[in-house]
Parts: sequence; structure tokens; C-alpha cells
Amino acid sequence: MKVFKFGGASVKDANAVKNVAKVLGGYANDNLLVVISAMGKTTNLLEKLLDAYFNKTDDKQSTFDDVKEFHNNIINELLPQTQSHAFDEIENIFIELECLLESEPEHSYDYHYDQIVSYGEILSTKIVSTYLNEAGLKNRWMDAQNFISTDNNYREGKVNWTLTNEKIAKTLRPIVLKKMVITQGFIGRSNDNTAVTLGREGSDYSAAIFAFCLDAESVTIWKDVAGVMNADPKQFAEAVKISGLSYNKAIEMAYYGATVIHPKTIQPLLNKEIPLFVKSFINPDDEGTIVGVSKEKEDKISTYIFKQNQMLISIASKDFSFIVEENLSSIFSLFAKYGVKINVMQNSAISFTVCVDYKENKCNDLIIDLEQNYKVRTNNDLELLTISNYETAQFDQFTENKKILMEQRNRRSLQLVLA
Repeated sequence: MKVFKFGGASVKDANAVKNVAKVLGGYANDNLLVVISAMGKTTNLLEKLLDAYFNKTDDKQSTFDDVKEFHNNIINELLPQTQSHAFDEIENIFIELECLLESEPEHSYDYHYDQIVSYGEILSTKIVSTYLNEAGLKNRWMDAQNFISTDNNYREGKVNWTLTNEKIAKTLRPIVLKKMVITQGFIGRSNDNTAVTLGREGSDYSAAIFAFCLDAESVTIWKDVAGVMNADPKQFAEAVKISGLSYNKAIEMAYYGATVIHPKTIQPLLNKEIPLFVKSFINPDDEGTIVGVSKEKEDKISTYIFKQNQMLISIASKDFSFIVEENLSSIFSLFAKYGVKINVMQNSAISFTVCVDYKENKCNDLIIDLEQNYKVRTNNDLELLTISNYETAQFDQFTENKKILMEQRNRRSLQLVLA
């Protein structure tokens, strides 16, 4: 049994969906569960729709029409008009969404985010499933929300592994053994029957959840790149593909911002030693990258990970006394309270400095709270560069004409905060 995941770029238009069918046709004899993301930039468009709904602006209807037109154009290219039942099912989804938009927003922004944005995956998988059936690749569409159980932490749902494993092993596994299953990434459902998303780009994580609970032999993430690269080719012309990575190295790369693999994806696979393949849907016969090789067999090349939109926060006591364990305990509790992720930290006798992902509301509220007891200085619009195997790395080109605000080295990596 294998789990495949196709992202938004792989189903961005009708020709892309046809290519997915071609890829899947090469695995017709395998037991497959296929996780699919929203089409193209649909999530961005639905976020715009959410903003219009929540803020009650005039562009709500026009944005909804854009979402519907985008999907209908793909449908009209893929499906013959005679398949009225398929059109009816998809039209009913749009009717549900439109009815939701006619109600008044009564909950938090994050709650409404999950109820609206989750429609992208539902629409995408309905369209792809219907087309595959028409193309002769018989499959069954299943709602991931019926299997992935979460808490009510909207936009960052935490999985109830016991309940999720029970549902998938008992109900979903027998179906996958009989027929290809098409389902959604990114979404789950809370105990009170509301949609909860697993975090931006969370479809990779969904694939790992399904693989763990199905005891899958492998997971393949199909991308528009040859595999995991040692750097972003847009920023590093000499970027090369990595053929093999250990789980630990992949976790480290994902944590520091490598965009090919979602940070949460690796741990469930590591727990059951399920290999992860990252392959190209453009050239599906190419080997790609395998994650799960031993540390001794992984490629020993330098990797360069760039993370944008960083903030440097420097915290010092108001009376110039030492920053000691008691201070650090209260400081860390505030970072946890506001959900601000620390990427790099460094302390001296009288100050504590961190580099974090800048999220306006969370960071601003954190700083206001910190300023009650500490002197706080900040720098915005920074870049974090993380380099592994830095002894042999060439990185002068990345620091040229830039100011290094913070530098930290350990046995395996060098991190630079650049302005």
C-alpha cells in the first residue's frame, strides 16, 4: 500500500490534472491512497474571500465568482457536459459555500478561516476523482474529515492520534485494499464537527498521517522539481539535487525553512520507518530524492536554506542586571503564550536575543507584553540563512552587501541573520 500526495501545482489546470492521471496510470496495480491539495492558487483566493466575508467588504461576491469560475473552467475542459451528476455534486459544494457566506461571522477569524478555506481541497478532489473515473482509473472519493480527528486549535489543528488511527485502520484501510482512494490534504475535523486545518501547506502532513495509520510501505510527494535540492535554485544557480537524506536531516531542513517538505511530515514516517520519496510529476520516471536512508548513506553536501520575513528581538533587563534562569523562564512562557516560533537564540550576561518568524499580530502583542518588564529592541525584514556542512560551503555571495546581525555555529550548521 502506497500513499501519494499531489500539491496545488500538480492540479493547477486541466492539463495538469490529465498529467496526474498519466502518473497514476503507471501504478494501476498498486493499492493507492492519493492525497490532493487545492488547485493552483485556490487557497490564496479563498483567503481573499474569507477576508471579504469577515470584514464585510464589497468584493465578497466578485471573489466568490472568481473561485467558481476558476474551477468551472477546469471542469468544462475535463468533463463532458453529459455527466450531469458530476456537475450537480460539484455545484452543490458551491451552494454550500455560498450559503455559509450569507451568514454573519460569529466566531474568531481562525475559526471562519478553516470553515471557508477547507473548501479548496473538497472541490479539487471532487473534480480530480470524477475525471479519473471517466478516464478509466476507478477510484472512490473519501472525505478526510471523516478520518483525521483534531482538537479545536483552528489553523493549527493537533491530531488525536488514537481516534484517527482507529478510524483509518478500521474503516479506510479495507477500502484502499479494494480500490484507489482520492482524499484531501490539509483538513481534519474536531469533536464538535467543525472543519480544522493542519497549518499552511499541511497536505504533506496529511499524507504522513494516512501513511502512519495505514502502515503504508512508502509515501511519495509529487512536485514540479526533480527532488529535494540543496538550495533554492532561484537564489543559488549551482543548486543540485540531493539523492538521499536521513530522517533527522530532513527534519532539520524542514524546521529551518526548506519548502519542499512540510516540517511536521517526517516524524510520523520516522516512527514507523516509512520511506518518503520526493519525485517530479513532470518526469515521473526520474529517481528523485529518498528520505529515510541511514546517516552514513545520506549525501554529504552543503545545504543552504533561506528563510525570509524574520524579526530579531533583543531583550535586556531594565536595570542592567543579569538575564538568568528565572528571567528566561518568564520570557519563554510569553513566547509560548503568543505562539511565536524561535528559530535561533543567543544570550549574554545582560541580554537575550532571538530570531523569529515575523507574524504581525502575534509578534506585536508579544513585544507589548515583554516591554512590561524588559527593554526590547527589534529589527524587521531580515533573512535567516542556515548552512549545513559549512566547513566546505561557499557563502560569501549570500552575505555580500549585507550586514550580519547575528551569527551562530554548532557542529553541524552555521546560521546567519542578515539585514
